[in-house]
Amino acid sequence: MSLNDPGSVARQYATEGNLEARRALYADGEGPDPRQVAFAAVAEIAPRRVLEVGGGPGELAARIREELGCDVVMVDVSPRMVELARARGVDAEVGDAQRLRFEDGTFDCVLAAWMLFHLPHVDVGLAELVRVLRPGGRLVAATNADEHMRELRAIASLGPVQPVFTRENGGELLGRRFAEVERRDVDGWLTIRDRETVEGFVASLDLETHTELEPYELPLRSRRACSVFVATKAA
Repeated sequence: MSLNDPGSVARQYATEGNLEARRALYADGEGPDPRQVAFAAVAEIAPRRVLEVGGGPGELAARIREELGCDVVMVDVSPRMVELARARGVDAEVGDAQRLRFEDGTFDCVLAAWMLFHLPHVDVGLAELVRVLRPGGRLVAATNADEHMRELRAIASLGPVQPVFTRENGGELLGRRFAEVERRDVDGWLTIRDRETVEGFVASLDLETHTELEPYELPLRSRRACSVFVATKAA
């Protein structure tokens, strides 16, 4: 299973169904909300212009615009995600984070929430995000750790996640491009109480062959291990 294969990513996000199946895992969670931590990292600098890349249906982009009162642009490779974001009133367009159309230094902040691991060439993407940030601007990048949902992945007999951009290597990758990098870990637990949610998660994955689930008992507790990186461009 490859997280950054363009064909797989296109299939995954052609509709909202797969995304909703995975989000259902988080209905009963313990611990801080990593999306709130990412939002707070954006709000800290009171930005005037924000770019969100890979924003999906646009919830975070809409919240940033409404609560922070700033200009927000969202870019996503999926036409369906852009359609859903526009329905929320977000200024959204189809585009590739590795080839942004914006001029240098356009934004005070860039948000990349759980999407950098989808880029075929993550360093190219990071170079673009640095380019469109103003001097001293901030990148907020959320991702998962290697142990994220370990128990659930074991049931589905899934191998280790390809380490494209994770908690473990994100700091090193960002450190090549940014003057300062801070990592904020946001861990907790998920409780899954029905088999439909487990099976929906497995069905949502772009697997080449059918996966026979290992035996498991409900309720199933699985760890949530996420990190929010806050990276500052040199002034």
